Amino acid sequence: MPDSQRYERGLSVRKEVLGTDYVESSIRGADDFNREMQQLVTEYAWGEIWSRPGLARRDRSLLNLAMLTALNRPHELRLHLRGALTNGVSKDEIKEVFLQAAVYCGAPAALDSFRVAREVFAELGG
Repeated sequence: MPDSQRYERGLSVRKEVLGTDYVESSIRGADDFNREMQQLVTEYAWGEIWSRPGLARRDRSLLNLAMLTALNRPHELRLHLRGALTNGVSKDEIKEVFLQAAVYCGAPAALDSFRVAREVFAELGG
């Protein structure tokens, strides 16, 4: 059973960063198999970690872009690219994250991230 206060805080932050439509769709689409995962992510990733005062959301977004590049997780990267833009990260800063990731994580991972970012930018009209 989730901690309701932490869950509600996480739900609020998650919606602010990723967009209400996306978050509500994810939660509505949860079934008996993955509902607990949605609760866990909302409560702990968003309600506990993203809500901490130690880093700004913008900085957390930059970190996520680098980590998702390192892990080569294009689906989550696509989502967090949109969140990073919402949190004030510029396209040039995103480019710099991927260039740095190329050195530390490998060119193939960074190339995939550049490709995904270009798709997201095109979808957003920029």
